[in-house]
Amino acid sequence: MFTQAEFLEKFRPLLLREGLVFKKNKNVFARRAEPGEVVQTRTGDGLETENAAEADDFIVRNQTEAGEAYLVPAYKFNQKYLFLKPAGDGWAEYQSEGRIIALELTPERLESLNLPPVMEFMAPWDDPMVAKANDFLGCPFDYSEVYRIARKEFFETYKPANA
Repeated sequence: MFTQAEFLEKFRPLLLREGLVFKKNKNVFARRAEPGEVVQTRTGDGLETENAAEADDFIVRNQTEAGEAYLVPAYKFNQKYLFLKPAGDGWAEYQSEGRIIALELTPERLESLNLPPVMEFMAPWDDPMVAKANDFLGCPFDYSEVYRIARKEFFETYKPANA
């Protein structure tokens, strides 16, 4: 398994050279998480990762077929999401204002890096995360971290920022 630093070191040059800017094209639902609350991120192809909430984290749930949920620290959440309306049971609907750099993990890219079609790495929140051929890697504009976005959910959630 790769550490976050190793995975980022391996992919940062490709993200810098070939990554494209994307934005979310769907709203999300979110609520404050309870400290210690465990959130499992499940995509259409199964468990991706899990994370335990810290004080002031938000649980964000995408409006995709899988409805994958994940944690976002409050300082990032407040920078990236705009409140739209209450949605009941403590949830609210938000519009994403954030942008990411994304790169497709094509079989050719993985082969050129001498990587297998399925691998694990440590997510920025220090829990294992799987990455598979044809998925996408995402990162912020400062290239400080990298995470996986499953292929199906990527196309359900993102569009080119200039579109």
